[in-house]
Amino acid sequence: MRALPSHSPGAFLLSRHWAAVLLAGVLAASVSQAAEAGPVASATTASPPGWKTDWARGAVFYEVFVRSFQDSDGDGVGDLKGLTSRLDYLKELGVDAIWLMPIFESPSYHGYDTEDYENINSDYGTNADFEAFVREAHARGMRVILDFVINHTSAEHPWFIQSASSRSSPKRDWYIWREDDPGWIQPFGDKRTWHKKNGSYFYGVFWEGMPDLNLRNQEVRAEMKRVTRLWLDRGVDGFRLDAARHMIETGPGKEGQNNTPDTHAYWKDLSDYVRSIKPEALLIGEMWDTTPAIAAYYGSTREVRGGDELPMTINFPLSDAVREAVKTGETVPLAAKLEEIHRLYPAGVLDGTFLTNHDQPRLAALLDNDPAKLRSAAALLLTLPGSPFLYYGEELGIWNTIGGGDVRQRTPMPWDGSPNAGFITNRPWYYITRGRPWAPLAPGHETANVATEQADPDSLLSHYRRLTRLRRDSRAIREGTLKLLTPTVGSSPVFAFTLEAGSDKVLVLHNLGKSPAEVTYPYKVTETLFGKDVGGQKLETGWTGTLPAQSSVVLRIQ
Repeated sequence: MRALPSHSPGAFLLSRHWAAVLLAGVLAASVSQAAEAGPVASATTASPPGWKTDWARGAVFYEVFVRSFQDSDGDGVGDLKGLTSRLDYLKELGVDAIWLMPIFESPSYHGYDTEDYENINSDYGTNADFEAFVREAHARGMRVILDFVINHTSAEHPWFIQSASSRSSPKRDWYIWREDDPGWIQPFGDKRTWHKKNGSYFYGVFWEGMPDLNLRNQEVRAEMKRVTRLWLDRGVDGFRLDAARHMIETGPGKEGQNNTPDTHAYWKDLSDYVRSIKPEALLIGEMWDTTPAIAAYYGSTREVRGGDELPMTINFPLSDAVREAVKTGETVPLAAKLEEIHRLYPAGVLDGTFLTNHDQPRLAALLDNDPAKLRSAAALLLTLPGSPFLYYGEELGIWNTIGGGDVRQRTPMPWDGSPNAGFITNRPWYYITRGRPWAPLAPGHETANVATEQADPDSLLSHYRRLTRLRRDSRAIREGTLKLLTPTVGSSPVFAFTLEAGSDKVLVLHNLGKSPAEVTYPYKVTETLFGKDVGGQKLETGWTGTLPAQSSVVLRIQ
């Protein structure tokens, strides 16, 4: 669908959350079939209540790798007490919710192979430390989201050890076994997915150290529900669901290992359960896929407000489009991506937007460490529809060399310009020979750090703080209905749209080009809310002005 000119009565309105004015009939055929399925309910069983997750609409999320955020005891590893000590920094940054990368016991530094779902990784502290962290976060008005890996466990989990021990083990069917190797290849890579152990083969889509759970097994499903409730009862406000498109495989190839109907059915079942016990808990699906595939994971909004499957997904295609627009200075493909999202996402759902995360090179590396581009990317993310996710240190412009493994994307947070970047505190005498962070610090941490940047009103950190304050203070920025002004065909360095909520209405302009741009829009400008005053001239039919190169402006309009 091509967007009509903004002055046309047919100009499309795009919801602040992608869909406030969207009708169910505009869903693509690939999505509508899943949406029409609806929840299963008997005549004697009441449907679970709808989601109560409006607190997440427009909220700013912050992704934290606990190992790399703040070490409180001097062992060189970040921990929960260290994170708790930095909550005021996050509050000042404008964070509404904190997403913790895996914190359960695990044999790996990253934690995505769980060996104990009930206990905090001893590197990070204790369950009591976690409960204290949650209390302190809640006291500051911030929610807590846990990374939850349901698809697979560690090969060192007691369940798998018992399952592999014998064909007659009570937990044999908790994982997926067969007597031969059918030769399946990863749907996202070139490695085999069946792995030999004790004369049989088990399925593990990522690698042999992460065997997939058998989520067709009702005992396994019940155990995952029990663990879900355990952490909700401990105060968490939701879960980021890792590898959510891989839950139940039906055969080889992408069709059998990605986005299967059984996977969708699994999420509907778990979502029914979560809504029945804590409907304000947020489930966030990680599906690194196309827009149509992601859109299907909301399920149907016909009977469950917010979707009967997952109430929020992570928008990988939009992230790609934003970064490419900033990198090239061409905004039309970004407008086209927004139009596709408008067309495919169900009405009223929550969209998790972001620039980069722990699985990708740092934004500064992708944008050649260009200060102007880093500012433009931040301004786009924090003024576009959705609930933006910031990756820890992104607000500082942390940089890494591309390549060399994931650790380079997950380096310790630089709090100051000292040799250890302020990452290590309270080093006891028995760690005096170590005194080093668990991983090398990012290049340039001597200047790209919190202490240096918070003292500079023109720093990237100050830029992020101004943008989060803008979201907090403007209802239109936070939750308004969006009207896209940039065309979806042709070429334009300017990305423009309006946002409106009640009497609050703003015009948002991003010039991603390297030259000033003259713009004219049919609105009466009353105030500059963000960015440099671009002057402008009032016309009988609107307003005209000149945007500096690589700049962003938010104007209040009537």
